[in-house]
Order: sequence, then structure tokens, then C-alpha cells
Amino acid sequence: MSTTDAQRTQMATGNGFVAALDQSGGSTPKALSLYGVEPSDYSGDAEMFQAMHDMRARIILADDFTSDKVLGAILFERTMDDTINGKPVADVLWNDRGVVPFLKIDKGLEDEANGVQLLKPMPDLDALLKRAKAAGIFGTKERSVIQSANAYGIREVVAQQFEVAKAVCAAGLVPIIEPEVNIHSDSKTDCEDILKTELENQLALLGPDQIVMLKLTLPEKAGLYDDLADLPNVLRVVALSGGYSTDDASARLSKNRKMIASFSRALTEGLNVKMTDAEFNAALGANIDKIYKASVA
Repeated sequence: MSTTDAQRTQMATGNGFVAALDQSGGSTPKALSLYGVEPSDYSGDAEMFQAMHDMRARIILADDFTSDKVLGAILFERTMDDTINGKPVADVLWNDRGVVPFLKIDKGLEDEANGVQLLKPMPDLDALLKRAKAAGIFGTKERSVIQSANAYGIREVVAQQFEVAKAVCAAGLVPIIEPEVNIHSDSKTDCEDILKTELENQLALLGPDQIVMLKLTLPEKAGLYDDLADLPNVLRVVALSGGYSTDDASARLSKNRKMIASFSRALTEGLNVKMTDAEFNAALGANIDKIYKASVA
């Protein structure tokens, strides 16, 4: 079995979750602050990103960060281009930890219009996809945000996501389509109903070789997206934590039997740079175990 086939099988049938380690420029200071690294502790972007890389490396090398519970991990572009102990990060993930590597490819969000935030242009997408494939990346992730139940806007978001996804498929990678619904939206339930319809419409237009994953906000109606997981073009449906605490996100996830987790903040909750390795591994291990149990419930 080829590496790609082995990774595809793991993502399709494995028990576990996808770790989101892809905080980028705008969200990095907050993520570092929650980890106990304040802006006064670094000077400039280079030191900030190095601090973030050190945190990610510590997570990846932790005792419980293996394919026993973690199926895949989503990386930021700088992380893909970096190394851990002299080895490319994607190589460490797959060959040392058994974890399938993904890459965040979006360049951030446009300002809100029609109740949504579309993806910013990605003029260098083809070149990035070629680099990712060469680096051993299995798939990609691109995030849009839905703020309110505007049918036109949600249709726009989903259409744009699938346009990017088709380019990713053509490059030999598996896209994670992420139209996040803001958990604080006053019309969250209506947003999710419209979103599901638009996802079904776009999935029906895919060819047999265009295989995607979906990353969706945990829905208000338990099981809303379960039937999407059974569609032939959908490899897996994963859930984002969206700002819910680890306990809340895990409780919500356990009610959606065909979704597995792809958490960021919930994964790193309670971790601190000043922890000893034993304390860090214990805290991360507890989070991993909680998210794993919710994913396989």
C-alpha cells in the first residue's frame, strides 16, 4: 500500500481526531498568550513564529500525540517549511508519530458582506499545492466564516470553497472544506440548515475522483451532518470547536456520531510554557483523551 493510500485509509476509517495546529499570523499572539508567552517575551514576527513553532513541536513530540488517538494534524505553512530536530515536520508527523499531515492554505478572510466572510484571494495556490505535495502533505484546509443566515452569502461561501477544493483535488491532495458557522450567531440554527443544503448541492456535482473532507461547526441539531458522512465523495466529516471549551465541545461532539473532532483551542487548553515536560504531557494527554473519547463515542 502506498503512503497516500495508507493515509487515506487512516483518515477514512481510523478511530481518533484531527489536531488543528494551524494558527496563523492574526491568531498567533492570542494562542501564545494562552500558552503563557506574552508579546513582551518576543520581539518581531520572527521571534513570535519561533515561539509558536516551539509550542507546536512540543505538542507533536508529546507522549500521547500519536496515531493511537490523533489521526491527522493541520499545519501552518511556516510549520510545513520548518523542521523538528532537523527533520521536516510532515516527515516527523507521518514517519515518527503515524499522524497524517494537512496544510492550511487560505490567506485569511475578507471583510463581512452578505452575512459571511469569504476567502481572500490565493494567487499562488498552484505553486503552494505543488510544494505541499512534494513535502509529503496529504491534504489541505481553507476556512471561511458564516455570521448570519443570509442564503445568498452562504451559497457564495460554499461555491468558493468547492472551487478551491477542485484545484486541491487536481493537485493530488484531499481538501478539508471549512465553512465555519460562528457559534455566537443569533441565527446559528438557520445558518446550519442553509449550509447543509448548499453542501449537498455542491457535493452532488463532484466527480468520482474528487474526494473531500468537511470541517463544520458543531451543530445545534445533533446529527445534522451525519448523512453527509455517508456520501461517496466525503472521506470524513470533522468538527471545529469554534471557541467552545474542551468539555463543552466534547459533550456536543459525542451527540454527533459521524463527526470526529478537529479542535485547536480545546486541544491546547490549560497548557503552559512553564510546565515541566511531565506536567505538559499529562495536561495534553488529558485533553487528547477527552477529545478522542468524544470522537469515538
